[in-house]
Amino acid sequence: MFELSVESSFAAAHQLRGYGGKCEKLHGHNWKVQVQVLADRLNDIDLAMDFHVLKKYLSECLAPLDHAFLNEVFPFTEKNPSSENVAKWVYDSMRKKLNGEVHLSAVTVWESETASATYYED
Repeated sequence: MFELSVESSFAAAHQLRGYGGKCEKLHGHNWKVQVQVLADRLNDIDLAMDFHVLKKYLSECLAPLDHAFLNEVFPFTEKNPSSENVAKWVYDSMRKKLNGEVHLSAVTVWESETASATYYED
């Protein structure tokens, strides 16, 4: 089994509705995102997947979030734009882009250098 990983980042603001603390106020983060994919074999040129393509897909997924107020981006108009929900949103977006090329293993989102959330499916 082969595992590939790429990282990217975006800057965005959000508010956690119903939080009851300072994170309920408008604030921003420089978010970091890591995507991990699995492949059980290599293609005819001995790659699991081209890193360039994987990075392109991630960049396209993050574009609607970059320099945005996340609370105004669907589905965060209805759900809290927590790190957990952002990780799941990126996961779902990446899975559509990958379209079965490789298996999406996990997405990890950092809202700071010391706080992250990971989403994966069993």
